[in-house]
Amino acid sequence: MTGKRPLCLIVGVSAVLGLFTILMGQDKAADPGRLTLDRIFNSREFASERFGPARWMSDGSTYTTLESSAEAKGGRDLVLYRADTGRREVLVSAAKLVPSGASGPLSIENYAWSPDGKVLIVFTNSKRVWRQNTRGDFWTYELASGRLRQLGSGFDPSSLMFAKLSPDGLKAAYVVKNNLYAEDLASGRTTQLTFDGGEDIINGTSDWVNEEEFSIRDGFRWSPDSRSIAFWRFDTHDVPVFTMINNTDTLYPKVTTFKHPKPGQVNSAVTVGVVPVAGGAPVWLKTPGDPRDGYIARLEWAGNSREVILQHLNRLQNTLSVFIGDAATGEIRTVFTDRDEAWVEIMEDFVWLDGGRSLLWLSERDGWQHAYRVSRDGRDVKLLTPGDYDVLSLEAVDEGGGWLYVTASPAEATKRFLFRVRLDGKSAPELVGPAGQTGVHRYDISPSGRWAFHTFGGLDTPPVTELVRLPDGGTVRTLAANEVLKANVEALRRKRVEFFKLDIGDGVQVDGWRILPPDFDPAGKYPLFVYVYGEPAGQTVQDNWGGNGYLWHLMLAQQGYIVASFDNHGTPAPRGRAWRKSIYRQIGILASRDQAAAVRAALAAWPFVDAGRVGVWGWSGGGSMTLNAMFRYPDLYKTGISVASVPDQRLYDTIYQERYMGLPDDNVEGYAQGSPITFAKDLLGRLLIVHGTGDDNVHYQGFERLINELVANDKAFTMMAYPNRSHGISEGRGTTLHLYTLFTRFLNENLPPGDRAR
Repeated sequence: MTGKRPLCLIVGVSAVLGLFTILMGQDKAADPGRLTLDRIFNSREFASERFGPARWMSDGSTYTTLESSAEAKGGRDLVLYRADTGRREVLVSAAKLVPSGASGPLSIENYAWSPDGKVLIVFTNSKRVWRQNTRGDFWTYELASGRLRQLGSGFDPSSLMFAKLSPDGLKAAYVVKNNLYAEDLASGRTTQLTFDGGEDIINGTSDWVNEEEFSIRDGFRWSPDSRSIAFWRFDTHDVPVFTMINNTDTLYPKVTTFKHPKPGQVNSAVTVGVVPVAGGAPVWLKTPGDPRDGYIARLEWAGNSREVILQHLNRLQNTLSVFIGDAATGEIRTVFTDRDEAWVEIMEDFVWLDGGRSLLWLSERDGWQHAYRVSRDGRDVKLLTPGDYDVLSLEAVDEGGGWLYVTASPAEATKRFLFRVRLDGKSAPELVGPAGQTGVHRYDISPSGRWAFHTFGGLDTPPVTELVRLPDGGTVRTLAANEVLKANVEALRRKRVEFFKLDIGDGVQVDGWRILPPDFDPAGKYPLFVYVYGEPAGQTVQDNWGGNGYLWHLMLAQQGYIVASFDNHGTPAPRGRAWRKSIYRQIGILASRDQAAAVRAALAAWPFVDAGRVGVWGWSGGGSMTLNAMFRYPDLYKTGISVASVPDQRLYDTIYQERYMGLPDDNVEGYAQGSPITFAKDLLGRLLIVHGTGDDNVHYQGFERLINELVANDKAFTMMAYPNRSHGISEGRGTTLHLYTLFTRFLNENLPPGDRAR
């Protein structure tokens, strides 16, 4: 590092505007092959075609989707299609979804059908609750009578959460202000089911940390006979309170508080109740242990209306017990227990076989994640997918034909494909669809198992959605071709993304991709800019459409950067349990070592990379990894952009951090050595750190502590704080464009692009 710079430079709008014309570049008409920030982030030129949301109907042969209405301006019709013939029928026109006195139809944000397909429920006018819009208004529409009515009409606007129709289609249930309600659709009569909900007690939805880490939002389940509801209850009384300050929206600062447990702190007490829809006292399931030191990650009725089934984790999340509870007495029994020396992954859904006599389960107990058939009494556990490969998810069961559909990628960790295996566990996986497929493939399979929505694409190839026939996977018709997007991407000056494996020593190969400049000269010297995540929650080296992130990386390649990414140990790639669990109790340590080894291996293998111009960037866990790279390997990385990072692992939340690191008191050294802030004193390169002050997930608190540590060690750095923006730093007019303009300017100034010949 040469020259003397200010200790801390706060970058404002004026600094960015000074370089705006350079960074924004030419428009499409002037050069359709050249990307600019304006084209990527301030136009609709690269927007994906919209399909859905689509819902398979219970007959398994028809589906509904939303399409723009020809009659009601701005509205969307609910259209029914037959899978085999493509016959189209407008089932509910937008004109029928106009409330009395309204100027136009409801704006449908989401919808669902009663099991018999006779009643539609529509979600609209939503408001954000933490990470997602989960509070709003709900309306029902009865196909036979044409009756449109609002649920919970006596409550405040946009105050209902997770309204769901009962299986018999006669009632709806929802949450208002942390209490459960049931409403009769015919009469509109509402019955309050829980009464203790409020600031500290949460019924039917989730506290912050369980929502964030287990995706528990909709926190109640109708019984199959429509007479009872099973629900989560969170008692947050002793959970520490976190405070955020909004300095800009009102004359005086506005304070927001919420219960947030950091590693080692008190969790909510989580319990499960079953309450009659007619009203009455809940029956509480008698789960073992202190309810503040365990988690109930999933809950469902156990294939009947007498029992519920749940997944219970201990505090360390290394023991998962499947319990079945008696809805009348609360007594429970253990069906199945899964254990791991590190942590156990939960199952997303309960899938029953044999008329409810056995359960499908995923476990890593033999070193690979495989599907098992577990008898209801837990005595028989049978492996269904033997072999040295991982089953990533269960997609569908064809019990009549004897097949199980799974997502896997036995040969390439960067891809995803659909396979089918015999339910008797005696067959090798069979690829669904034509041979030679590449990229990432996702399926939404119909209840009959005969049809599926199939979406596929590559990192630099926009996705296509089609209707396919199973089991052969043949295309019936295209539902979203993305032809305009594909044409716009194809017109760009580019080299295609290259996937590769790189030997980083000790017999370890990491997966990676790179984007070379369009006019790449192998005799030249180019800067290397590494995109990183590296945490157990995500995989960057995956052949899936990269959207605006890919386009920004391509724009940098057009400027003269080689952009690359590597997947280190611990990423959730289908490479076996040992690969994924190797980072247990050492988050940030082994992974950053792998990343540095990958860069050194790339420098050795790619003579066209300038070792004096290596940069790195990442967001969230990738922001933390960027800090680890810059602080731990200052001789290697010259420039870094760290966004929304966790500098100190003690500042994140219980569920995530303890899952991978254990409790802080039991792993003091691991928490210290895994936290980038410990090594901030070793910074040599040029670092930009960025954070939103309203980030409820990765708190601004850590950003400020990092600043203090850098200042205390007389380290020069650049910082940018975005007022009241959350973890995605997207709120507010012009924010995304401003953010990426900031990134690009900083990179251009501190890691100059282009070929510097030897």
